[in-house]
Amino acid sequence: MSERTDASSPPSIELDGVSVELGGQPVLRDVSVRLDQSRIAVIGANGSGKSTFARLLNGLLAPTTGRVTVHGIDVQRDPRRIRERVGFVFTNPDAQILMPTVAEDVALSLRGSGLHKSEIAARVAAALERHGLGERADQPAYSLSGGQKQLLALISVLIREPAVVVADEPTTLLDLGNARRIGRLLLEDVVAQTVIVTHDLELAARCDVALRFADGRLVETGEPAQVIARYRAEHGDPAREGLAP
Repeated sequence: MSERTDASSPPSIELDGVSVELGGQPVLRDVSVRLDQSRIAVIGANGSGKSTFARLLNGLLAPTTGRVTVHGIDVQRDPRRIRERVGFVFTNPDAQILMPTVAEDVALSLRGSGLHKSEIAARVAAALERHGLGERADQPAYSLSGGQKQLLALISVLIREPAVVVADEPTTLLDLGNARRIGRLLLEDVVAQTVIVTHDLELAARCDVALRFADGRLVETGEPAQVIARYRAEHGDPAREGLAP
């Protein structure tokens, strides 16, 4: 499913000297990092550059300078291929739910896969059943709750079996119960390498590595508990930092 840059190293996400300018303003500055961990948390204040970092990984944004490679694929040189390999989950699921019904929206992800209609239908039904939306297959997608919409958006990404899943603040708009459900799914059920941009520091703490951004720079990469502790300390409210959306 994923490609390796060589036979001895695991699939990795690599940024080499990456900077991004939008409207003439720098939003990401000279980021270099290699990530081969399975679960990657990305934290930082609003406007720190973390969502810009996430959007680089599947070509939603292009670097102004530097190079981004994901599992050996140059994101700028091969955007079609990278979008096949990297699934992206937005903060607001309404941004990616496109079809009238729940089943149709999941099936859209398999369009062009070469599968017969009957096999697509079977895969969609199995995915919805596995994640608790089987009884809602023919329900209008707009009528789902916020948590169900985010679950639908995630199912529509996962059914393609991407090598990497990038989730940009996937729990921000959800209540506590649904946020925990989506967090468990991303951390425990997703086979792909997973990058989670989040303000939920409890979720970030369960990842294998944490990246912390500030003022457009990657200021720290390391063991999540230590990175999070320093982030909380810098913001002066260790008991509450990260609990607000």
